[in-house]
Amino acid sequence: MSFDFFPSRRLTIYLAKMFILRIVAVMAMLVLVLMMLDLLGETGNILAVEGNGEPELLKYVALRVPQLIARFLPYSVLLATIITLAGLNQNSEVIAMKAAGLSAHQILAPLLLMGFLVSGISFAFNERVVTRATTSLKAWQAVDYATIPDDPAGRGNVFYADGNNVLMAASAGGTGTNTVFRKVTFYERDDNGMIVRQMSADLARYAAPGWKIEDATVFSVATTQTSQVDELVIAPGIERDQVELGRVDPDAETLPQLSRSIDALKTAGRRTSELEAKWWHKISGPLSAMLMPLLGAVAGFGLARSGNLFIRAVIGMALGFAYFVVDNAALALGSFGGYPPLLAAWAPFFLFLLLGETVLVRTEE
Repeated sequence: MSFDFFPSRRLTIYLAKMFILRIVAVMAMLVLVLMMLDLLGETGNILAVEGNGEPELLKYVALRVPQLIARFLPYSVLLATIITLAGLNQNSEVIAMKAAGLSAHQILAPLLLMGFLVSGISFAFNERVVTRATTSLKAWQAVDYATIPDDPAGRGNVFYADGNNVLMAASAGGTGTNTVFRKVTFYERDDNGMIVRQMSADLARYAAPGWKIEDATVFSVATTQTSQVDELVIAPGIERDQVELGRVDPDAETLPQLSRSIDALKTAGRRTSELEAKWWHKISGPLSAMLMPLLGAVAGFGLARSGNLFIRAVIGMALGFAYFVVDNAALALGSFGGYPPLLAAWAPFFLFLLLGETVLVRTEE
């Protein structure tokens, strides 16, 4: 029995190359199919905007593909693991390797190494590409695929409470003293919650305090009269920091950016459990690619006859998909405060790491 973690150099390269090629093939197939289905659903909305055509469809594809890759890369690693190990088992290559003195862990070592490499690439890809694509795509969708505003990180369809009053806007953009609302509607309400006046304008700029609107249309409910006002300050209770902090989108921010947003929210006394869980999940999420070879390993061992290979492949797939279900559930509970953020992000990973190791040891070692 060899006590080296990896098999021979030639066998390691053979297994790693086979595994990587299958990951790329499965990933390409999933992205191609899912992108076609997604594009069929969004083509009508994109082309409904005057002036949009084939360049805009290609632009949508370019922004959507990184999201699909980030989401389905772990699934691709799982399916590639099952395909690789099932093929090796069916061709008796696993039996030959075990007859040569290799353990199940040594056979899986090249796959685990490639899974770790894919995890690192996935993390870098998410930070450098996916966050930017998500920011641009959400900004484009916020304006219904029309011209993207100058501030792609802006939010659409926002509303803020100023005591009994409510400020609504089609979008909020800019930073610092340049923060602005577009297509603004401000409702003044009495103590009973009834609307007293409605003020509308195309733009609202920060006035420290309040927000200044120009060429505003004012409607009085009591008199049912409409008037025009050249300049008016509304919503003195809505601070600029409140607007900026409300624009935090963890999917569109890198780890350093999200760290700064969390610190700002804590300073403002806001709840940050959801964002902290997402911060940790930006690390634990890509690492799931390293976990998939261990969960799918059950498909590579045992006798490849009497339907056993198919049953083992189904078990491996079930373990992999169970991980994603538990991971999403834990993240949701962490967002609601049911779990601490660190536990919500990392508990499913270590739980299924121990589960996969237990299954492998009990059945093959």
